[in-house]
Amino acid sequence: MQDSFPVVYVSLLLVLLSVAAWVVFRQIIKTRRVESALNRLQSKLTKEKGTAQEYYELGSIYLDKKIYAQAISLFQKSLKAEDLTEPDSALVYNALGFAYFAQEQYDLAIRQYKEALKVQPNYITALNNIGHAYERKQLTAQALEAYDQVLAIEPKNATAKRRADSLRKRLIPSAQARG
Repeated sequence: MQDSFPVVYVSLLLVLLSVAAWVVFRQIIKTRRVESALNRLQSKLTKEKGTAQEYYELGSIYLDKKIYAQAISLFQKSLKAEDLTEPDSALVYNALGFAYFAQEQYDLAIRQYKEALKVQPNYITALNNIGHAYERKQLTAQALEAYDQVLAIEPKNATAKRRADSLRKRLIPSAQARG
């Protein structure tokens, strides 16, 4: 029994190291893929006019890297591209709204989310995002309305459910204080 303890310990250690190595390897591959796309798109778009998809893709990479000003510029170029289709424009407006939101420019973010919802009225992500922006602006009723819209479309949406419950808890005490 005591002889098997070192074998079990070493085996467990080997398994843990293997899992860690796999996670690191996957992260390296993902990073290389993103950096490759970044280099390819940057070099192409500096030389020639790109497609709406290419501007959106590069803007999304900048968004992930938290380079918001350049992401906003690229999303705007995507919206002006001639080959932009209507369903794709909702994605671009939402991403543009997210970039403004990340810079705490909530009014601009809300405007972009509304544009996305004009194109695609049941766009769950944009509805959740506009609700979050309303929350940041302390517009509780509008935020709750946005989350309720999400829940009407997708009753099991965890984000909307959690945020709506939180907002309702905040609204109830203020209603009781008046009564």
